[in-house]
Amino acid sequence: MEEEAVKKSLNFIEEIVEKDLKEGKNDSRLQTRFPPEPNGYLHIGHAKAICMDFGIAQRYGGICNLRFDDTNPSKEDVEYVDSIQEDIKWLGFEWGNVYYASDYFQQLWDLAVQLIKEGKAYVDEQSAEEIAKQKGAPTTPGIESPYRNRPIEENLALFAKMNTGEVPEGAMVLRAKIDMASPNMHFRDPIMYRIITSHAHHRTGTEWKAYPMYDYAHGQSDYFEGVTHSICTLEFVVHRPLYDWFIDQFANSDYRPRQYEFNRLNITYTVMSKRKMLQLVQEGVVAGWDDPRMPTICGLRRRGYTPSAIRDFIDRIGYTKVDGMIDVSLLEHSIREDLKPQAHRVSALFDPIKLVITNYPEGQKEYMTTDNNPDNEEAGTRQMPFSKEIYIERGDFMEDAPKDFYRLTPGGREVRLKSAYIIQCTGCEKDEDGNITTVYCTYDPTTKSGSEGSKRKVKSTINWLDKDGCISAEVRLYDRLFKVEDPAAYDGDFHDLLNENSLEVKTALVEKHLEGAQPGDHFQFLKIGYFTVDKDSQDGKLILNRTVSLKDNWAKK
Repeated sequence: MEEEAVKKSLNFIEEIVEKDLKEGKNDSRLQTRFPPEPNGYLHIGHAKAICMDFGIAQRYGGICNLRFDDTNPSKEDVEYVDSIQEDIKWLGFEWGNVYYASDYFQQLWDLAVQLIKEGKAYVDEQSAEEIAKQKGAPTTPGIESPYRNRPIEENLALFAKMNTGEVPEGAMVLRAKIDMASPNMHFRDPIMYRIITSHAHHRTGTEWKAYPMYDYAHGQSDYFEGVTHSICTLEFVVHRPLYDWFIDQFANSDYRPRQYEFNRLNITYTVMSKRKMLQLVQEGVVAGWDDPRMPTICGLRRRGYTPSAIRDFIDRIGYTKVDGMIDVSLLEHSIREDLKPQAHRVSALFDPIKLVITNYPEGQKEYMTTDNNPDNEEAGTRQMPFSKEIYIERGDFMEDAPKDFYRLTPGGREVRLKSAYIIQCTGCEKDEDGNITTVYCTYDPTTKSGSEGSKRKVKSTINWLDKDGCISAEVRLYDRLFKVEDPAAYDGDFHDLLNENSLEVKTALVEKHLEGAQPGDHFQFLKIGYFTVDKDSQDGKLILNRTVSLKDNWAKK
């Protein structure tokens, strides 16, 4: 029964892998690959693929290689290569080998020449528009190119010419000769090679002028490397027959890589399109690829998300064969759960007001012991300075308060200062404009936290900072970038959907010991949310990003 329960918990790809290994397929060898194109920064959708490709290899004692599908020099850059490797390592995975599709340019070229010699490929001199028009529709056969039956020798000469630099971009392509009447549109003489001369390749420079298309290069690269399970997202289901067809033309053994597809990750209130994300960056809507509002892995990292929280989120949503939309609140739940036992609890005041304890001895200073994290005993304690003058949050005081207001009000109920004393408000002071500047209270010296007197029950506990025990910090309050759940479904200008309140910058008072905090350090601001030190922080200028609020503030919207 126990074994049965384990099996039921497997996703469908794990079931396939276990079956293949049990049956001894590919000599009981498991090899996957993660194949990003280095044309942008990875986002959380890629994280799902990373967790699958690397995770499944890790789980079953296989190997996962990293391969950059760098077949389009007009969009690719070494900057993206470096960032992709950094993100994978940060997520907690290690690759077996690093490969590039460009490693195989000569092999792919030679195989294309072989196809031409076998009468299975030809050079087409039509425009992209003409070719697209002739492909027809799923229910209507396509029209053959006038160049489809040109002689093999002529095709060979023209193909060679495509790589000399003599032929301008778009003037010629190499197409596979398959079936212009096939119900699978991808079989209607797909393009194998196109010319790109406007950009040098980040690895091969200007050596090549003709570059292979994804559908041709991808499967062959898998085959060259010995991939057993080529795992990708559902949009490639219709590409699978072509993937298999190309491999079948060149394979010289019984071995075949097999393609399997899972549902891609779509999250509410964001976009996953690289084009749209690039637009946001170029237009200055966000402050770069690592802006904490972006769904990029580097953006999530800067915001304060942890690798374990992202992996937990991916594990929660699972892998299926049906696309859907995942509520971003589930991702936020994962980071809350991850930070709860590790982030130190600290006091932070966004709208501070001075509080004077009138009966506290003048010039006296003592130190209050407070837990760093009540959910984690190993986190220990720290000492907070306490004196006659402290600060509290303005919202914790009300001059004319209703009966159900349990915090400070003149003549009102007793209130506990967290980890300190019980106090009672006696009045307040205002400036000429009627703004409250100071709150006055008395304290009961027998109620110090940890003493017998502290056990007295009160309705409310408030946070505070000593006037000499705090520093000023810049706090960036990040929120969802878009106002609607599915901005990708909007037909109009997606800029119309941007949340104008996605970033609010405030100044807050925080505990003085935070001045030594380093970028990436996590804290929970008591009663407010989780915050992470930003990389822009410098000596004397502390900057924190809100990672997530304590509760889902959008639940009632």
